[in-house]
Order: sequence, then structure tokens, then C-alpha cells
Amino acid sequence: MDEKKSAQDFLDLIKKSRRGKFKIYIGMSAGVGKTYRMLQEAHTLLSNGIDVKIGYIETHNRKETHALLDGLPVIPRRTLFYKGKELDELDVQAVINLRPEVVIVDELAHTNIEGSKNEKRWQDVMEILESGINVISAVNIQHIESVNEDVKNITDIEVKERIPDSVLAQADEVVNIDLTAEELIDRLKAGKIYDQAKINSALNNFFKSENILQLRELALKEVASQVQRKVETEISSIKNIRKEKFLACISSNEKTAKNVIRKAARLANYYNSQWCLLYVQIPRESADKIALDKQRHLINNFKLATELGAEIIKVEGTNIAHTIMEQCEERKITTVCIGKPHLNLWKIIVATDTFNSLLNRLSKENIDLVILS
Repeated sequence: MDEKKSAQDFLDLIKKSRRGKFKIYIGMSAGVGKTYRMLQEAHTLLSNGIDVKIGYIETHNRKETHALLDGLPVIPRRTLFYKGKELDELDVQAVINLRPEVVIVDELAHTNIEGSKNEKRWQDVMEILESGINVISAVNIQHIESVNEDVKNITDIEVKERIPDSVLAQADEVVNIDLTAEELIDRLKAGKIYDQAKINSALNNFFKSENILQLRELALKEVASQVQRKVETEISSIKNIRKEKFLACISSNEKTAKNVIRKAARLANYYNSQWCLLYVQIPRESADKIALDKQRHLINNFKLATELGAEIIKVEGTNIAHTIMEQCEERKITTVCIGKPHLNLWKIIVATDTFNSLLNRLSKENIDLVILS
């Protein structure tokens, strides 16, 4: 068994070394200059004798960006017909067949046309990386799964196209393209982001100064956490520093659960640590008693947590506090995350002993408790 494991570890190491390097440009919104910067980098690489090709670039008819395409070798896109329209997509197989040293692939969160091999462009990129080709790509902060709720609260817009945080975690380099709110709004007013007809609407909605500031903060935090991860994985660890491991606990309450999952994922991402999701199935929520809509929401929440890198733990039990402690001991958990209890006064009085016993046990084991609002 040890020999098999040793061989598998070595095989994983070989695969990792053969995998292409992955660089992502991240920005707070459209128009900050991610595509422009990627094309500038492509020219620099080309002038240094690197075989770089354009796999997919979306210039949005921005003059300065479009001008940078001159002189760069472009891999023709794959044409598909969908609902009577001719549309094009990144030709993944052509990229793999041509085997450039570096390929530029824009709009990482894009959803591919129905009938494509992969549902999402980030899956195309993973395939290209696995074949040993280096990829430079770009994404806006609002397309990252775990900040989806934050972005919705900031902008009142729910972004449908999203990438799992695990995709960002696989990047070898994450670079923030930063502008001040004033610079971005000036670019918008000058017609450098959208057509004249869309400018007023954009200024009154997504591109409000307060929105941009908050999105900028999210982008800066995200890149900072990626740098932190790189420091921890590439610079020898300092001894005696506790390695964090999070346990997020959810109930069948859909909204609270989704919030706990996203916030716990952000914490785990920030600390570059593993995390687990625990659902204790109490008798009244057994498979034959739970309402169908609650069951559906639970399944969706398990799926979301899996996409965000969690290990799912589903346990049947009557004593939730006891079950949480069992899992903490078994999995060497350092931090427990729970949602803010939505209880009336009587329920709080009844639940006090249970909650206190959990607090006491967590305290004895030196485990932190985080109540997520």
C-alpha cells in the first residue's frame, strides 16, 4: 500500500511539473484594462522569442485595445450555429494541437455555447493547462463564486457567470489591475468602456463611485490572499504556527446556509486552509420526513460548498453540539463557523444549555467559534 501511495505521489509530482503555468489578471470591473495589459504582455513575450498566440480576446471594440492585436498571431475561433445565429468560441483542440508556449484566453467566467465540450471557459483553460501549455487569462472580481453575495449587496445585480474559487487557487500568479474610482469613471465618460448610449445608465447603476470603491476593496483583498497563499506554500513554514482548518455548520435554512458557506470559503481561502461543511440531520429532517424544497436546497448547498473546495460531512444525530465536537476532534478543526441564530426569546432560553456546553467544550480544546452574520 505504501509503495502504491509513493508511486502515486511521484506520478502527481510529474503531472504537476508537466502542467502549464497559469496567470490571471483580476480587476474590480469592466474597463480597468485587463485585456489591454494581456495584449501588452503578449507583445513583450513575442519580442523575447516566446511562441505566444491569441486563443480568445474580447476587445469590445475599444480602439486602443483593438490596435494592440496587430502583429500578434491569432488562433482562429471555432464557429457554431446556435438558435439560427453564427457564433464563435475558443477552439480548445486547435490550441492543444498547435502547442504554443503561451496562449492568451480572455473572459475566464464565460459560459460556452450549448453543444460545446465544456460548459465553461475556465474548464477549457484547465484542459489547456493539463496539456502543458501556459495560459494568461482575466476575470473581474464579481465573477468569483464566494463573493457573489457581497457583489449583489453592493450593486443590486446578481452575476450569473461565475468561476469557483478553486480555479483562482490554481493560478501560479494573480495580478490586480487597479484604478481609482475617479480614473475608471473618467474612462467611462470618455467612451473608452461602453458606447455613448450606455454611459448614463452605467454611471447611475453599476459604476456609482461607492460601488466601485467597494468592488476595488474586494479585488485588492482577493489578490492579497493569493499572495499570502504563495508566501505560505513557497517560503519555508515558520515553526509552531497553527495550521487552520475550518468547520462550517449548516442547517436546512437555505439563506443562512448559503451565507455561511460563502463566508467560510472566503476565510479558508484567506488562510489557505482546508475546510469542511457539516450538516447534522436531526430525526424530523430524515429522508422520509423533510420537505422536498428543503431537500433540494440542501443538495444545492452541498454542491456549492463542493465547488468552493469543502469536504461534505452529513451525519444523522439528535445532539448537534455533541456531533460538532466529535467532528472537531476527529478532523483536528481549529475554527467552527456557524450562522447567526434566528431564534425567539423562549427558544434562546431552552437552547442556552446546549450552546453553553458547546462554547465550554470548544474553549477547552482551544477551538475558535465564528458566528457569521
